[in-house]
Amino acid sequence: MSTSEKEGAGFDIAARHGEKARAGVIHTPHGDIQTPAFIPVGTKATVKSVLPESMKELGAQAILANAYHLYLQPGHELVDEAGGFGAFMNWSGPTYTDSGGFQVMSLGAGFQKVLSESFAGSDRASTPDGTDLATKKGKERLAHVDDDGVNFRSFIDGSEHRFTPEFSMQIQHSLGADVMFAFDELTTLMNSRGYQEKALERTRLWAERCIAEHQRLTKVREGKPYQMLWGVIQGAQYEDLRRKASRDLGAMTVEGWQFDGFGIGGALEKENLSTIVGWVTDELPDEKPRHLLGLSEMDDLFAGIAAGADTFDCVSPSRVARNSAVYTARGRVNLTGAKYRTQFAPIDENCDCYTCTHYTAAYIHHLFKAKEMLSSTLCTIHNERFVVRLVEEIRAAILNGDFEALREERTGAYYGEYR
Repeated sequence: MSTSEKEGAGFDIAARHGEKARAGVIHTPHGDIQTPAFIPVGTKATVKSVLPESMKELGAQAILANAYHLYLQPGHELVDEAGGFGAFMNWSGPTYTDSGGFQVMSLGAGFQKVLSESFAGSDRASTPDGTDLATKKGKERLAHVDDDGVNFRSFIDGSEHRFTPEFSMQIQHSLGADVMFAFDELTTLMNSRGYQEKALERTRLWAERCIAEHQRLTKVREGKPYQMLWGVIQGAQYEDLRRKASRDLGAMTVEGWQFDGFGIGGALEKENLSTIVGWVTDELPDEKPRHLLGLSEMDDLFAGIAAGADTFDCVSPSRVARNSAVYTARGRVNLTGAKYRTQFAPIDENCDCYTCTHYTAAYIHHLFKAKEMLSSTLCTIHNERFVVRLVEEIRAAILNGDFEALREERTGAYYGEYR
């Protein structure tokens, strides 16, 4: 691929700490992303209850939207006509879109992405014919995978749809994100080893098709800003599968085109997170960025960064905020608790977010009790700023050589012990 075709896109490493932690810069046509970075999730081209202007003010460098949801509503063609989802939502900074694979699979089977170690290697998803098409109890399966793609029914109206690697690329090109992810088959720790192997090979073949279609669309849509395509590493809890996937996608070349970066996805055992991410980063090209999909807890961020991950996304900060849970330096608390009724002080005295510099915990407690929508807005601003600021501090610590000291201080205060 020529340099002109990738104008404005790339990655530079500015500093390293320990074996794998690093600080860098991802270059996109809509601005640079200083890494490590947390990328807030705006599933339907909006971070729920918060203005894009507020997200910029709290320090968000990029927003990640969901290809599956925007395809279903309002439709990727309309978003393309609007100039891409960034322009559509009045966000001028860098943007990410996922491939839709996670939603197709998770909404189809109902299993979680991250499960306890007690499930690892189990055969709970196995079926008599070996297809591993188990579904979470009480949930109807809405998706069916084959070697060419996935058939699924909309969670909105039950209408039937089909995603293939090519169609996922077409949707994401239309959405106009600076960073797109290849279409992959999500597996969970509930799947058998045999099925993990089949899914991994299917994902490898889909990755080749994604690169080919990405190349075609980039040329067809000449004049549009270059959109980076990142491959997704699967393999669940198995070291050999994770390493194989990393080597395969890291070296993958289709007519001279390669992945611009990589996402680390699928089933991850929380207690072995750093080890699993380490297997992947051992094998991936050092000069390309790595994104850890769907994690935002403090100990996970430190573990992922120490193992070589550069960016992260997760819906959790905004989701828990809407249920009155907020992050503080001393841990997560619930503002509907009785003690907050008379706390005429900020949620966190040391927080610099708009919420903490303008409102008291007592007022927000009242908003939740009164079922006022403003409660979600104020708590989401606080939680997103908390995570964004934490990763900003981690970046500064890598640059200063103080990563381990910061990790001990922050996790020790948050969890009551060093993690």
